[in-house]
Amino acid sequence: MSILYVSPHPDAFPSLRALIAARYGEAGEGPGWGGAHPRICLQPPPTSRTPFPPPRLPALEQGPGGLWVWGATAVSQLLWPAGLGGSGGSRAAVLVQQWVSYADTELIPAACGATLPALGLRSPAQDPQAALGALGRALSPLEEWLRLHTYLAGEAPTLADLAAVTALLLPFRYVLDPSARQIWGNVTRWFLTCIQQPEFRAVLGEVVLYSGARPFSQQPGPEVAAPPKTAAQLKKEAKKREKLEKFQQKQKMQQQQPPPGEKKPKPEKKEKRDPGVITYDLPTPPGEKKDVSGTMPDSYSPQYVEAAWYLWWEQQGFFKPEYGRPSVSTPNPRGVFMMCIPPPNVTGSLHLGHALTNAIQDSLTRWHRMRGETTLWNPGCDHAGIATQVVVEKKLWRERGLSRHQLGREAFLQEVWKWKEEKGDRIYHQLKKLGSSLDWDRACFTMDPKLCEAVTEAFVRLHEEGVIYRSTRLVNWSCTLNSAISDIEVDKKELTGRTLLPVPGYKEKVEFGVLVSFAYKVQGSDSDEEVVVATTRIETMLGDVAVAVHPEDSRYQHLKGKSVRHPFLSRSLPIVFDDFVDMAFGTGAVKITPAHDQNDYEVGQRHGLEAISIMDSRGALVNVPPPFLGLPRFEARKAVLAALKEQGLFRGVQDNPMVVPLCNRSKDVVEPLLRPQWYVRCGEMAQAASAAVTRGDLRILPEAHQRTWHAWMDNIRDWCISRQLWWGHRIPAYFVTVHDPAVPPGEDPDGRYWVSGRSEAEAREKAAKEFGVTPDKISLQQDEDVLDTWFSSGLFPFSILGWPNQSEDLSVFYPGTLLETGHDILFFWVARMVMLGLKLTGRLPFREVYLHAIVRDAHGRKMSKSLGNVIDPLDVIHGVSLQGLHEQLLNSNLDPSEVEKAKEGQKADFPAGIPECGTDALRFGLCAYTSQGRDINLDVNRILGYRHFCNKLWNATKFALRGLGKDFVPSPTSQPGGHESLVDRWILSRLAEAVKLSNHGFQTYDFPAVTTSQYSFWLYELCDVYLECLKPVLNGEDQAAAECARQTLYTCLDVGLRLLSPFMPFVTEELFQRLPRRAPQAPPSLCVTPYPEPSECPWKDPEAEAALELALSITRAVRSLRADYNLTRIRPDCFLEVADEATGTLASAVAGYVQALASAGVVAVLAPGAPTPQGCAVALASDRCSIHLQLQGLVDPARELGKLQAKRGEAQRQAQRLQERRATPGYSVKVPLEVQEADEAKLQQTEAELRKVDEAITLFQKML
Repeated sequence: MSILYVSPHPDAFPSLRALIAARYGEAGEGPGWGGAHPRICLQPPPTSRTPFPPPRLPALEQGPGGLWVWGATAVSQLLWPAGLGGSGGSRAAVLVQQWVSYADTELIPAACGATLPALGLRSPAQDPQAALGALGRALSPLEEWLRLHTYLAGEAPTLADLAAVTALLLPFRYVLDPSARQIWGNVTRWFLTCIQQPEFRAVLGEVVLYSGARPFSQQPGPEVAAPPKTAAQLKKEAKKREKLEKFQQKQKMQQQQPPPGEKKPKPEKKEKRDPGVITYDLPTPPGEKKDVSGTMPDSYSPQYVEAAWYLWWEQQGFFKPEYGRPSVSTPNPRGVFMMCIPPPNVTGSLHLGHALTNAIQDSLTRWHRMRGETTLWNPGCDHAGIATQVVVEKKLWRERGLSRHQLGREAFLQEVWKWKEEKGDRIYHQLKKLGSSLDWDRACFTMDPKLCEAVTEAFVRLHEEGVIYRSTRLVNWSCTLNSAISDIEVDKKELTGRTLLPVPGYKEKVEFGVLVSFAYKVQGSDSDEEVVVATTRIETMLGDVAVAVHPEDSRYQHLKGKSVRHPFLSRSLPIVFDDFVDMAFGTGAVKITPAHDQNDYEVGQRHGLEAISIMDSRGALVNVPPPFLGLPRFEARKAVLAALKEQGLFRGVQDNPMVVPLCNRSKDVVEPLLRPQWYVRCGEMAQAASAAVTRGDLRILPEAHQRTWHAWMDNIRDWCISRQLWWGHRIPAYFVTVHDPAVPPGEDPDGRYWVSGRSEAEAREKAAKEFGVTPDKISLQQDEDVLDTWFSSGLFPFSILGWPNQSEDLSVFYPGTLLETGHDILFFWVARMVMLGLKLTGRLPFREVYLHAIVRDAHGRKMSKSLGNVIDPLDVIHGVSLQGLHEQLLNSNLDPSEVEKAKEGQKADFPAGIPECGTDALRFGLCAYTSQGRDINLDVNRILGYRHFCNKLWNATKFALRGLGKDFVPSPTSQPGGHESLVDRWILSRLAEAVKLSNHGFQTYDFPAVTTSQYSFWLYELCDVYLECLKPVLNGEDQAAAECARQTLYTCLDVGLRLLSPFMPFVTEELFQRLPRRAPQAPPSLCVTPYPEPSECPWKDPEAEAALELALSITRAVRSLRADYNLTRIRPDCFLEVADEATGTLASAVAGYVQALASAGVVAVLAPGAPTPQGCAVALASDRCSIHLQLQGLVDPARELGKLQAKRGEAQRQAQRLQERRATPGYSVKVPLEVQEADEAKLQQTEAELRKVDEAITLFQKML
């Protein structure tokens, strides 16, 4: 047995770190040694057990006399090895190790140094303000990194997060008050996200953050009188205080930071304080082109940018496939792209799942359209049978106090249509707000006459072929809705044991999660023998028809052929033997209720048992004796239990983990009931759909979903398509009554007495022919039920194009090109479209399926109104206050008991509300997120970062337009003129790479690759490098060089905006319209301008890239040295020492760029062998070039020496600790390899730091 020794103190964060790691190990692949999980011991190990002096806690002993590991880092890695690498392989492992090292060497000393004075544990030599400053410096890299990352490494917590969070527990508990947490907003958000994870909560419980009022004495302990300070010490302290004040002022300016690359962002506070101050107010009639002739506003404003463009795009017909061609059937050598929207519910309003779907689909559509393909993205809306009927029923009851039954079917349907006309277009308006380039003239509603005709035709054809048939089977039944529901409308609520749940129609909560045992007496037994069975639904025992045991169960072999007596009914129950019984569960005997359980139904079918229904459609008991007759099912549960106890047959009750099926519309407990329904025979259609994927005719991406596809198709069951509703496609099937004595009357389940028809007259003719009578002897009664909504949705790809009638659209756009949707409806919708498409048209409805991830909140939780984490995309676009979020809860249909819980969730996630981000930032962010796999943990702060990216685009274009000048005329083509400078060639080469990556990413649906390449080009290459290098050129005397630079700059803007357009249509159109055109006949809008292709941009230039890489390496080294020596406002001279003549020539060529990029003074290349100037700091740019930065006269050598001596001492102590650990006997054998590698990397890092410090000390000693 392994033992984990930890401290019992609640603030012993190293021990807490180990305990949390143990929790993760238990939940995952287990500890690193592959054995059992360790036992926890809240005390140090006995000295007799350790082969060396007692180790510091936590410590881990792998069995008596086994391996000993101690220290939080090593123990945590051993307990949770999976936490070392996340899901990103070796790269992620390196990143984790770096952050773990940072937590150990930087965060822990700073956190303890800042917390101990707050606890009254400091000595006179400790300066509390200096300690707080050190903590701030340690938090800065975290704050910067977490601006665009949810966790430190990957998309889930790792050992890096564990080390850093536990290191910061003390400051968050005792030092960082609300104002400080606001300054460190990204760190605070990440800290709260981590401690809410189940593994953290299990160890830490509820972490109470410091409120600003200390619950303990702040009086310091006994202090020894300090000696008087010297003048030098007082001067040093004054400088420290001055530096700390500057640091604190700087932190206040960093409350809202942009993504990496923006140097001087405006604080987000100003934007939030004055929202919408920049708006587009010029009079522009709807549908007219926006006026962009005026001066550009000073900064990017989503409200200004997004105004007027969409109506103009729509009015001009840019979204129609006919645009620019005589008709859609005109041959197009570029090809055809067709995609239909997953039709949202007519009742719905946008949520982030819709936003993700539309961001991806619209980006693809715009890309294909810009490539010149005949492009159709077809909109539509689903009638949403159950959801719409529930909404209108509630409205009817609330406003008029009427039920639908009181109103009648026809009048109720009129009310539904009235509601649809008033409210049904709301989601279309929201889709337009997202910039979706749909052809609205082709919008379809699943209850439109065209689609109704397709539904009727499909049903009749399939019924005539025997694919659709009538049968009595178990279905998911909602007693509240009084209807069967589909599997996707059933939520699975997992219970760990006894739980009381609210059920509609019951005043008191109902007990679930218990297993009740009771006895059946064996019939004809002289010894009063009994068989004990157990059930979670005791009320269903009134419908029992047998008891089943396993054929090999020796306990019951003597009962073959015997029966048991039912205590409340005059029937005996046979004991049957069936393999489905689990002998190890309970007594090994189970009750069989075929009419109310799917497994029992199958057992009943195998053994010819009668299925007795004991519940009606409302959940009241039938076919049972008094006193149970007529009782609601959960009232009957209590009555049956009491009756069993009264007869002495009750044998016990125990907690039982179980899953309770809940109707996601009514929240009712779903009941399996036997009902005659219409079914689709799916076997052959599923085989054809599976074979299409196997052959490669249909591609499913990501390919991991293909296994799920085949598994579903191989195990498919027939599909129940009946719904007991009024709103929907009424089933075109008729029950036949024949007025002829020779024909016996039929019964509902008998399919022979049902006919289908496109009209009642056609059905009558069919019935007359079937029964051999004249039509006048036939009476028809149409089925009251409607079809499952998924049936009409399954026809959507071809019904919207006019099927079953031939049309131009059907011939051109069917089959479609792509179906893009969430992976959660792969079976419910995608599979059914494929099956019905192949069956009814003989062709696949589309050639490719791309399945995107499911959106969750920043903590990885499912979006839920009750958690308060559901985000309306329009709130992200426009921004909303916390109070506004609360008001949305009050106006929702959320249960009042859950509103307060939801408010707390909103307050935790969005304490200051949601800032205005704009449509472009939301779209770009959602597409960038798709790399996370099956689920997307959306953090609104990252979307805000992309709003700052929009601001960067705005400012860069504004600067560029000033640089181009009013009289600039772009050259007729984008091809270089041959006189470009080195940096011109470099930026064109990087632009060519972005074009290549963007096109490849769109082709392979690798959206993060596209967004990353475009983000990097604009931010890190165009803005950070090229524009900085351009400034001296544009302001210089060489007009030829300036003109060449302007042409290159224009090409970057032209191509760069076209690259971004599919993701960010609004801001790119706004900026593109302000650029001059190369040709007078250029397309009127960016959305119909050709997308850049690699053949258009053959500018790859490895030589220029190598040269600029040297310049950037030198720049990074110079910037690093300037930061080390706090030379923020000084332009120090820089001398480059090169290893050979070729490097010297290259360095001389880029010296001017280094001067501009590094804000250096003179940049000079030293001749080979020439002495280096005195008083310089040295850094390495490459193995062929080193940098000497002149410090003489710019810094105080004595002051810097003091700082370096302290840093050297700490590094030496760290190195000594690591060396001693590695020198411990048995280290190489007992310590896990990954821990040894981490120690070695940490030691190398510390030794490198020591060498660097020693070099600096030598330098400053020479300067004294």
